[in-house]
Amino acid sequence: MGEAGITLYTAGSVKKIPGIKNYVAVDGGMFDNPRHALYGSKYTAVLANRMDEMKGAAEPYSIAGKCCESGDIVAADCLLPEPKRGDLIAVLSTGAYNYSMASNYNRNAVPPVVLVENGKSDYLVKPQTYEDIARNDADCKLI
Repeated sequence: MGEAGITLYTAGSVKKIPGIKNYVAVDGGMFDNPRHALYGSKYTAVLANRMDEMKGAAEPYSIAGKCCESGDIVAADCLLPEPKRGDLIAVLSTGAYNYSMASNYNRNAVPPVVLVENGKSDYLVKPQTYEDIARNDADCKLI
């Protein structure tokens, strides 16, 4: 299952710190895949919408999440062509633990799980809504 899973992210901003490190921010993070933050798991990432440019990938980029935490890195030092806002970043081999380890940290929704086979797709786990996240919130009268 681990090798079969792929997590898709959309690239946001790109930050290059010359001589130090390059980052690409994505619309996910340690709440949907905490493995790198917890124990330094290694991943391969590709620009799924620009696969024809991957052979020329020469610069390492760390894929940073949206939680504003110093450890919110999904994958470190992935060789990519320079990412652009809106690129589709595929992080490979994430199928074993992503859903089981995902959380609502910072009130983020757990993403859906989709099965794709022979050109067809269907949900294994539906997208979580903000109503789902707030379902157990109480109407506290003490505040």
